[in-house]
Amino acid sequence: MADAETNLHELNGRMVWDGFRQLIPLSVFVTLFGAAFGLAAVQAGLDDVTIVAMSTLVFAGASQFAALELWGEQVPIITLAITVFAINARHLLMGATLYPWLSQLPPGRRYGVMLTASDANWAMSMQVFNRGQPGFGLLLGGGLALWSFWVVGTWLGVYFGGVIQDPKSFGLDMVMGCFLLAMVAGGEKNLRLLFIWLIAAAASLLAWHFLPENSHVVVGALAGGVAGTFWMEQSK
Repeated sequence: MADAETNLHELNGRMVWDGFRQLIPLSVFVTLFGAAFGLAAVQAGLDDVTIVAMSTLVFAGASQFAALELWGEQVPIITLAITVFAINARHLLMGATLYPWLSQLPPGRRYGVMLTASDANWAMSMQVFNRGQPGFGLLLGGGLALWSFWVVGTWLGVYFGGVIQDPKSFGLDMVMGCFLLAMVAGGEKNLRLLFIWLIAAAASLLAWHFLPENSHVVVGALAGGVAGTFWMEQSK
């Protein structure tokens, strides 16, 4: 049992490379969305270096697009910070779900692995961990794939200008949502998880209609977490 637990926290170069390769197909679409961001940022008045630096250092597509909506001669820093925090608050829950495995890593490696955590590689690594297999290679390698393709896409959007005028017309804004839906459909299925997802979805939809923009991300996540807390999973 001790060896099995140790193997779950294994991380080496081969695992990272395997994770990188597994996320390449999805990363192609991320490149297109990154190009759309680069174009939108140019139109918002940001200079080329700032745009590429933002994607390189921030690596958060939804909040970067939201930041463009608030960009101007005078940037409302507090509003911008709250908006970005609200959109990215789901990363707190990602870290919490991965903590049983992350806690076994040294602090430096633990936070290094989480630097490239995003929706897609988190969802896939959780599936791997839940199957009793090590998932940090997929988390880090897949994150590096998504990050590198996002940065390249941003540069392409800046360089080639008007290639993608409206990403929504190509359905690029739905790529990540469809991917995560596929992860849910392919994961474990039981009445408890169905109940949690329904609560989270209902709360998110209500927040989307009645609360400030982007608050539905936090509300849905918290509602699902509360539902899971009240309906605890039976220990085996």
